[in-house]
Amino acid sequence: MICHDMELKIQRSMEIVHRAIEKGNGHTILSTGITGDDARLARAAVEAGASMLEPNHPAVVLARGHRGITVMHDAENFRHEISIDQMAEVTRGVRAVVGDDIYITVGIPGSFTERQPVILTDEDMEKMSLAGANGIHTHKSSIRDLEDIVKLAHKYGLCIDAYIGLPTDRHIFGLPAQTPEEVERVAKQMESVGTDMIGMMTGMSYEGVEAGQIPTVLKERLCAMVGAVKVPTLGEGGINLTNYRAFKETGVNILVIGTSIDKMVEQAAKDAIGDFLNQY
Repeated sequence: MICHDMELKIQRSMEIVHRAIEKGNGHTILSTGITGDDARLARAAVEAGASMLEPNHPAVVLARGHRGITVMHDAENFRHEISIDQMAEVTRGVRAVVGDDIYITVGIPGSFTERQPVILTDEDMEKMSLAGANGIHTHKSSIRDLEDIVKLAHKYGLCIDAYIGLPTDRHIFGLPAQTPEEVERVAKQMESVGTDMIGMMTGMSYEGVEAGQIPTVLKERLCAMVGAVKVPTLGEGGINLTNYRAFKETGVNILVIGTSIDKMVEQAAKDAIGDFLNQY
């Protein structure tokens, strides 16, 4: 194994991340969803200033119409049926159009806690590394599994971003931690096993919360995570143009934006078709 070459690959990848954060005065966005798995929209995101992209297997379920699924919650239940080869193909395409200076982290079958367990192999990591991925996007739910995937990914020059979730989340999206104290403890554990970036799944929506705000308990959990580690931090889930400033105020470095952009693109397509038909 060519260890030093892989260490250099990780170093170059993290330099892209740190440059993006510095350029945004401590904050940047990671564009995902439709802008992660469609090369045309990935290019548009990069042209608008995005330096980080995330193709992932549940988004590919939606993009390919797998099993006729059209809702993300349903996609999460069947994401394990997307193959590594499919994710490598998506990654190669996105890399080809955005160039080498964009950080691409990829959610692959087995990098999440799947409904049906998927075993990740050296061959899988080699495929993703050669396809142009900088990192692997993970949602493992035990520190032991996370440590194993960190070691496997690093062997092939791939960084790992991993997440903390709530035990009550509808889907398992990371290591469980309820209170800010638990968040701090878990985040430190994640950093100690070599996780390159640590994030928090914040939830899909916040009913009853005023525009521009986020729940106090969520703010406390995010601040606990940010204060506990030295690696870059991420926030994902329900972030949109109404509340993103409140997320930034927690000090989190990277805002993961997917669903809100997806909805904008879908609405733009509806409006355009409607306009054409009305004028036909």
